[in-house]
Amino acid sequence: MWMASSLPYLSPQREGQADAWSQEAAAAGRFGTQRLREVGEMAPPPEVSAALGLVDGTSAAVRRRTIMLDGRPVELADSWYPTAIAGGTALARHGKIKGGAVTLLADLGFTVHEAREEIEVRAATVEEAAELALPDGAPVIVLRRTCLTVEDVPFEASVMVMAPEGRRLRYRLIAS
Repeated sequence: MWMASSLPYLSPQREGQADAWSQEAAAAGRFGTQRLREVGEMAPPPEVSAALGLVDGTSAAVRRRTIMLDGRPVELADSWYPTAIAGGTALARHGKIKGGAVTLLADLGFTVHEAREEIEVRAATVEEAAELALPDGAPVIVLRRTCLTVEDVPFEASVMVMAPEGRRLRYRLIAS
């Protein structure tokens, strides 16, 4: 059973520290990596535009990744950023980001004060099934996350499509 928590993925990494996914996999005695499928600027889907507070049709930067565990694809992660934030940064360029996107965003003054997440289970699309090596129409877990600053400004919206086999998501809520 693979148990994942969102918190490590919302915190900047220290100098020389591996990304959160690699650390989580290593702690479980496994090997985690990711493959960058696409980086570009385009109009996001309507739910992403709404999450980022963008007018429909407005472009945003997107980084599409395939998350691998022990060499097998287990998740498709698309992270979207307003062009006003991502333009001219490594977020908008193809290539690995030293310290990860969360660290780069923190360096730009955008740290996570609040993360809003939604979970859905649905059938995989043909493209998702192919990329995740699942049978057509197999169930997938979809996690949508929006990251906001203390001023309630959304700066990242991610859509993660996960193969459900052996997957459990863990949440820890603390009253303030």
